[in-house]
Amino acid sequence: MTKPHILIIGTVWVEPNSSAAGSRMLQLIDLFLLHNYNITFASTSQKNANALDLNSLGITEVSIELNSPSFDEFIKKLNPTIVLFDRFLTEEQFGWRVAAHCPNTLRILDTEDLHFLRKVRHQQLKNNEEFTNEALLKSDDTKREIASILRCDLSLIISTYEMDLLKSVFKIDENILYYLPFLLDKIDENQTKKWKSFNERQHFVFIGNFLHKPNVDAVITLKNAVWNEIREYLPNAEVHIYGAYVNQQIQELHNKKEGFIIKGFAENSKEVIEKAKVLLAPLRFGAGIKGKLAEAMQCGTPSVTTEIGAEGMCDRFPWPGFVKDNFSDFALMATELYRNKEMWQLSQQTGIDIINFIFDKEKLGPVFINTIAEIQQNLEQHRTQNFLGSLLQYQTLQASKYMSKWIESKNSIQ
Repeated sequence: MTKPHILIIGTVWVEPNSSAAGSRMLQLIDLFLLHNYNITFASTSQKNANALDLNSLGITEVSIELNSPSFDEFIKKLNPTIVLFDRFLTEEQFGWRVAAHCPNTLRILDTEDLHFLRKVRHQQLKNNEEFTNEALLKSDDTKREIASILRCDLSLIISTYEMDLLKSVFKIDENILYYLPFLLDKIDENQTKKWKSFNERQHFVFIGNFLHKPNVDAVITLKNAVWNEIREYLPNAEVHIYGAYVNQQIQELHNKKEGFIIKGFAENSKEVIEKAKVLLAPLRFGAGIKGKLAEAMQCGTPSVTTEIGAEGMCDRFPWPGFVKDNFSDFALMATELYRNKEMWQLSQQTGIDIINFIFDKEKLGPVFINTIAEIQQNLEQHRTQNFLGSLLQYQTLQASKYMSKWIESKNSIQ
């Protein structure tokens, strides 16, 4: 029997140590490898030192070009069973070419998070406006991403909040949506025995990729609105700020005297999180679910975050720490969690429960693989039921095709 072949088209190469998006992609890759898929990973971006060597996992790496007929030849020759678009931007760029040259290939969009939700929240925060669904409905970014979701056979949605939003506000048919959060190992007793105890840990920690605007804002907020109050309660406390791609704005916040220490890129994020007593994440905008907060649970490190930070992550479980949007309350509860051993241990246990019940890859993975196999067996009927998607695919195929042909012609003249 021929192995199924999946082509993943990535906006960037896979960097699991740099971002939650990179970790998420590696989780999907591991799942497909486990189920005996051949994998080709293609991207238009340049590789850097933080990128994972996918060849070492038996994955073929291919560099592709935008607006180039070379992709048409590539996709026809490869003829994959599935194409997975990493973010809607790659679907916009290459989706019509896949549909034109491999019409029977299953097209899946991994949204990572809803980009339009993050962007609209950011804009309303800058304008000092309250977030509204009406603003989402007016956004051009929303229209682009929703169109991409409709054009695909299936879209992977990482957050329960975003699933509800797509179904209730945008009336997306749930047959083309699939809830697939992080795919994580269960935490067992052998693992918890290796964790540092309450008394062995010290300091607060923040970690995040600083190419991601919510992380930049969160660290600035931590410095300006939270940290001074924590230091009043805990004069010797330190917060260690880790993350890839630290910019000058973040580096200038470094102040050893105040215990606000910029550490930069962490080769092993879990190693630094598991040494800390509490993770702080005062996120004021964003979308999806937060890798830093999931990793904190995996490391037995309680956290304090905001409603945006905790959104779509804990279902019926209490948060493993505290959720506070008022930053004076945020500082107070961070201090209490740091001081109170019993409260800290209860929060740690809640984090274990969330990982084991919500993010269990042994439970989530096989169901997802079976679902895509069922859709492939009934692909024509599945697409017939998604009339709006077929309509958008037809219109996009025409518009994108002629725009791309124009760019190709222009490039050949230059």
